[in-house]
Amino acid sequence: MLGFSRTFAAEVAEAGGVTADGRTIGKSDRLAAGSLLDVEWQPKEPPRVIPEEVPGLGVVFEDAHMVVVDKPAGVAAHPSMGWEGPTVPGALAAMGIELSTSGAAERQGIVHRLDVGTSGLMVVAKNEHAYTVLKRAFKDRTVDKIYHAVVQGLPDPVSGTIDAPIGRHPSHSWKFAVTPDGKESVTHYDLLEAFPRASLLEVHLETGRTHQIRVHMAATKHPCVGDPLYGSDPTLSERLGLTRQWLHAHELAFSHPATGEWVQFTSPYPADLRHALDVLEDGAG
Repeated sequence: MLGFSRTFAAEVAEAGGVTADGRTIGKSDRLAAGSLLDVEWQPKEPPRVIPEEVPGLGVVFEDAHMVVVDKPAGVAAHPSMGWEGPTVPGALAAMGIELSTSGAAERQGIVHRLDVGTSGLMVVAKNEHAYTVLKRAFKDRTVDKIYHAVVQGLPDPVSGTIDAPIGRHPSHSWKFAVTPDGKESVTHYDLLEAFPRASLLEVHLETGRTHQIRVHMAATKHPCVGDPLYGSDPTLSERLGLTRQWLHAHELAFSHPATGEWVQFTSPYPADLRHALDVLEDGAG
């Protein structure tokens, strides 16, 4: 009713800003029919793009219509409430690259996202036409999004499709889960290499839900290595020197928004993922 996000509503409740019939209540309290709610809050300033140089963020391709970047882990796809770290638009602004003005102010030019802890390729629109065409391409699923992931154990079968709806986790505000009333989510995977305790997979996303690969692999009892939020083994992560999930947006291919030409881009593994893979290949994992 108030236009809050779930996260902000929880923050208001935790700060004591919600009363029911004069009694302060928490975010998990149940409401009784006929109760009078009173909500007090201070509106937050909307997130904004702050130009900031980001070491390790590379421009793979740029023309008048779009820019393809290789995003390192630890960088957000766009500014958001509560995030104070570097962002892709902020990095591009520091490079003097102007983006499309379509979309919310903090998401201008952003047509798809990667998790903060996921590295790899993102395409960002530089003008309104490119923004519209690329947004439609992602919505219509005409973009090839290929990830590489190292997961625990060996999936059975070694190639397959996970078709399971994803929604917010019922008891964890930062997690997502396979839920009956979630959004359609389809993940295809193929085994590239098997190790004693883990497997390197190539993953094709048909849909693009938040945390999709991480949720789907965890649901099959094969979470991404280095992903404690979704149940990874911390001892294996430590042995491999990982401080984030082993997940990389390795390839991105789509029709150019202006010419219609099919374009394809590839990103090599960053140093931390390469090191972890080397350890696994040496049998030490």
